Amino acid sequence: MTRIDIDEAIRLHHKWRRQFLNAFAGGSYADMPLSEHRSCTLACAAGQLPAAVLELDRRFHLLADEIVDLSDNGLSDSADLLLPELNEAEHQLAAALDQLR
Repeated sequence: MTRIDIDEAIRLHHKWRRQFLNAFAGGSYADMPLSEHRSCTLACAAGQLPAAVLELDRRFHLLADEIVDLSDNGLSDSADLLLPELNEAEHQLAAALDQLR
């Protein structure tokens, strides 16, 4: 079984969220692969991580999906309202992962 690189997982989540927010601020997703978050390696590590961490990861990705869906359907104002929640979900996930070290 492959061991999860906690530092890399935190870095990748943080990097993706930052790119996501920058794409939103610029008003265009054209240069960002928004579905990239769906290939998160944490989801593949179900047997290696506590359920609480996996739930935080799942929540992060569900929020990202919802934001993308709202934006794709012309509801960018509603999508904007979820950005702080996405930030908080990422911070909670990073903190939970950090505790696993």
